[in-house]
Amino acid sequence: MNQKAKQFLAAGIGMAALIGLDQWTKYLAVEKLMGKEACVIWPGVFELRYLENRGAAFGMLQGKQGFFFLIGIIVLAAAVYFFYRLPYRKRYLPLALCVGGIAAGAIGNMIDRLSQGYVVDFFYFCLIDFPIFNVADCYVTVGAFALAVLVMFYYQDEDFSVFSFKKGGDRE
Repeated sequence: MNQKAKQFLAAGIGMAALIGLDQWTKYLAVEKLMGKEACVIWPGVFELRYLENRGAAFGMLQGKQGFFFLIGIIVLAAAVYFFYRLPYRKRYLPLALCVGGIAAGAIGNMIDRLSQGYVVDFFYFCLIDFPIFNVADCYVTVGAFALAVLVMFYYQDEDFSVFSFKKGGDRE
């Protein structure tokens, strides 16, 4: 098996594990929280509360499932392109983990939207009245934040030449 195939296999296995964890936690939320009072973990700070979210973060774009599906497809296409172009080097591992997490989060929420027409959310920080969210949302948020930090402070412009559309990019 060549290095590129190993890289795709590792990314696929990692993303499948993350998606599996996301779907399992949503299953538990449906089984344990649906139709019940919130489960208080830390009074006045954090609760588990069932919510069927038909929109995006903060309840925006309610009922725009086609739009979310399109965004999900774009994220997945970008992730496939990214892993195709990514050199097989340790230097790029943090970047791969971020993109894999973002893609896994997008897939996890897309599974819900396609199968149920909504996303199951259940984490609620009542202390700051933060919108209810789920594990896939954590993957996307943490992955995007870490990606931004890496791009701003760790990688140099030359490190991204492998992602250009020009011929002859470094594709080890």
